[in-house]
Amino acid sequence: MLYTLYEAGYYASTPLRLAARATRDFWSSPLNPAKDSEVGRRLFAGADLFANLTRRYGKPAWHIDKVEIDGHDVRVRPTEVWRSPWVKLTHFARDMADMRRAGRRELEPAVLIVAPLSGHYATLLRGTVEAFLQDHEVFITEWQNARNVPVLEGRFDFHDYIDHVREMLRLLGPRPHVVAVCQPGPPVLAAAALMAEDDEECRPGTMTFMGSPIDARLSPTVTNKLAEEKPFAWFKSNMIDTVPAPYPGMGRRVYPGFVQLYSFMSMNIERHQEAHLKYLHDLMDGDGDSAEKHLEFYDEYLSVLDLTEEFYLQTIDYVFQQYLLPKGELTHRGRPVQPALIKDIGLLTVEGENDDISGIGQTQAAHTLCAGLPDHYKEDYVQPHVGHYGVFNGRRFREEIYPRVRAFIRDFEVGFEKTRKAA
Repeated sequence: MLYTLYEAGYYASTPLRLAARATRDFWSSPLNPAKDSEVGRRLFAGADLFANLTRRYGKPAWHIDKVEIDGHDVRVRPTEVWRSPWVKLTHFARDMADMRRAGRRELEPAVLIVAPLSGHYATLLRGTVEAFLQDHEVFITEWQNARNVPVLEGRFDFHDYIDHVREMLRLLGPRPHVVAVCQPGPPVLAAAALMAEDDEECRPGTMTFMGSPIDARLSPTVTNKLAEEKPFAWFKSNMIDTVPAPYPGMGRRVYPGFVQLYSFMSMNIERHQEAHLKYLHDLMDGDGDSAEKHLEFYDEYLSVLDLTEEFYLQTIDYVFQQYLLPKGELTHRGRPVQPALIKDIGLLTVEGENDDISGIGQTQAAHTLCAGLPDHYKEDYVQPHVGHYGVFNGRRFREEIYPRVRAFIRDFEVGFEKTRKAA
């Protein structure tokens, strides 16, 4: 029913959308002598807004072809290094000749950024990737849209997610560093705990959790309260639908990305309304720069992907209703997950003072769970004046949060005992 309504709405608006595009093109054409008139700008602005609100948003491009390092431009090429039907592991390979010109001649630490599988594409972390590229070999998980994965590829659940994280860490070699942004916190911590228990050579050197619901019981937000108040059967009955034709994954049961997007937007509906109204006025006033910034943000924000039914429902159940990890009750393939067995993996937690998705304390809970770690292996930081998005993107992330993460990783590379005990 959800997909039927979504598809019906899209196709029903097609004639009006085509008319709006034609109107927009006519009033923006350089051959139209009245395009810069007040009436022309108003007609163009209204048509452009309608066309953008009713169109579909595909997966955004990374648009990362270079990064500045020590005042030098270094070329960057996104390269696929591993994939499964459910994820593509992308390495942002920096040009070695450019790196040498920038004075970087040694191999820099490998960092696996685990992007959230919660509705948006990994490109939402574009700013995160650009920051880490200054000092690291960056790899990121690009989770696939479940509606594009044929049913013959089988299931993908919470435990498959843990296995995928472990497999990608092994691919990166001895003691890589892992950064979990938001949703991946619990499965990444579980993967690290299992690898530590097995004394795997490729267990993480450090793990950084940013705005993650490690223990969603603490400082519950609107999102947490909704997950707790509704019975599990409600989510299965109201949030899951079947992928229709002609998508490759037709027949697969999914949590549609457009439902997640609606949930996100409804939390701050007035802010989104004001943003679009401002965009309309910017177009009418001829303020192209402000309008372009609006488009850049919403081209990313409105691009969403579907999650498999089993992964979504298990996440609701394990993380937001039963709280299995913080209660010490999470098992993986029959094995108990024991973060207390982690002895030599650095732990950094980062939270935002105004985070309305993962409240303060939810990420910090990782320190309590990793009771076997010495104090000099741990660090916690709460960034003032930022919400959830600001924890991993924006000016304060670049200037205040990322330098702390970089320093933490460098402490491990030098040796925690040497750097932190001395301090």
